[in-house]
Amino acid sequence: MSGRGLLMWDEAVTGYDFGPNHPMDPVRLALTMGLVRAFGLDREMAVRAARPAGDSTLRLVHREDYVAAVREVSADPGAADGSYGLGTMDDPAFRGMHEASALIAGQSVAAAEAVWRGEAEHAVNFAGGLHHAMPGGAAGFCIYNDAALAIARLLELGAERVAYVDVDVHHGDGVQAAFWDDPRVMTVSLHEHPRTLFPQTGWPQETGGPGAAEGTAVNVALPAGTGDEGWVRAFHAVVPELLAEFRPQVLVTQHGADTHFEDPLAHLAVSLDAQREVQEACHRLAHEHAGGRWVALGGGGYAVVEVVPRSWTHLVGIAAHRPVDPATAVPASWRDEVYARTRQLAPARMTDGRSVSWRDWEAGYDPADRIDQAVLATRRAVFPLRGLLA
Repeated sequence: MSGRGLLMWDEAVTGYDFGPNHPMDPVRLALTMGLVRAFGLDREMAVRAARPAGDSTLRLVHREDYVAAVREVSADPGAADGSYGLGTMDDPAFRGMHEASALIAGQSVAAAEAVWRGEAEHAVNFAGGLHHAMPGGAAGFCIYNDAALAIARLLELGAERVAYVDVDVHHGDGVQAAFWDDPRVMTVSLHEHPRTLFPQTGWPQETGGPGAAEGTAVNVALPAGTGDEGWVRAFHAVVPELLAEFRPQVLVTQHGADTHFEDPLAHLAVSLDAQREVQEACHRLAHEHAGGRWVALGGGGYAVVEVVPRSWTHLVGIAAHRPVDPATAVPASWRDEVYARTRQLAPARMTDGRSVSWRDWEAGYDPADRIDQAVLATRRAVFPLRGLLA
């Protein structure tokens, strides 16, 4: 296996553009790649563009009629009437929608293929992680579910166990739905509680389809306001033990940056430094439990200048085995690029200045603590199904 990381990038992914007033501004992708280049990380990884996913690949997850509907509104956005979730406030139709969505999907599928075939140990597609798209419909800013498609391709290539860990603030509902009845895939989602956030799913009691797949869906629903210590504690209280038991051959992770305290669409209070800690943890877990095979994706994130580019640049650096020191100053050339593109001032350093620490679950828990209650609910729902102590 090549030890060199792989970064999937094609400028055309910025064509995934719902319009000037939509929170998912594609400038976040351009700025991330700009910061990656400013730190020279593109010279530490192989940078590759992949072809858009074709219809046969899209049909690994999506229904044929849905793909046809996306093609139709892509050619004529005025034809969108809300059918299949297209033409809604969340997912307004735009010309070229199919092509841009299929391109992002193709990048994630190619990343998975490269990791499975040993062409790269780690692969990153920060344009991906569009985890809400369902087999038959768009949802939550997501048209094609590139994460689910990457996993489906791994299964098609012969993988017998794939673990998917999603730390976006929103529940990874589309990926869970795609593999609800498939015991070869474990989906783990750490997200804000469905009582307070879209998509109102991801309860601890959602544990997978009956029979062999029961216990392969895992959901940690955290209370609004959860900060660094609780978020990282919850991750470590659930994810490592499950991965050790499941023994995945590949780890696919989704790193939505919308858990951040500055994100305008959600209610967690996580810092860039805690996001980086969990990225590092996913890297370690890939080496410990998946032979180093790691596919890392982006996801949500709507503080498009302050948060997203720094968070995903840290992710790229970790995957490249060239992590960026959080104390590092942001390069002046990138700050100039930010101002030229957005007329906003860029952050000065690669940190929020937080020191991240947490209590290990093994040290005990507080049954009156809301975060510990959330962790206990997940462990009690899932761990006995996996033969583990709750």
